[in-house]
Amino acid sequence: MTDEERSPFRFLRDDVVHEGQVVSFRNGIFEGPEGEFVRDIVRHPGAVSAVAVDDGEVYLVRQYRAPIDGDMWEIPAGKKDVVGEPALATIARELEEEIGMRADRLEPLINLHHSPGFCDEFQEVFLATELVEVGRRVDSLEEQYMVVRRFPVAEAVTMALDGSITDAKSIIGLLAAARRLGW
Repeated sequence: MTDEERSPFRFLRDDVVHEGQVVSFRNGIFEGPEGEFVRDIVRHPGAVSAVAVDDGEVYLVRQYRAPIDGDMWEIPAGKKDVVGEPALATIARELEEEIGMRADRLEPLINLHHSPGFCDEFQEVFLATELVEVGRRVDSLEEQYMVVRRFPVAEAVTMALDGSITDAKSIIGLLAAARRLGW
């Protein structure tokens, strides 16, 4: 990397404003070409999700999302909230909790940052195939009332493109899976 390519910005520290159940809110202190400056930062433990494909269909879940006060169709997902748990173990657990399936084949599909302007959440998206039914192991309140449905692949991709699905990880995951699998 040349000097011209290096960013003139440098992280100095962050001060905790609030520790929540899932995320923490911080004042980030940075140094830039014009001196120190502050930015609001949300620290997140990270997350995993999977495009679960079985016989030409994709599993989607519809669940209530409190921040938008509404339900959303999404691919199965969950927070990396077990310290030290590898991402593959986390998504395997989430697939059982949310759709009641075990994936005998899990492969990395794509990674993303949701909203890097204020949050450090990093999402690892997997392709889950060779699914075996094992029964749901519901963990959270929202999961108790979650709707699980299989959609034909073409319909799920259309939903990602026509605005029926507005969840970023789901749109990106479905489109990455479509490209990988030649849908």
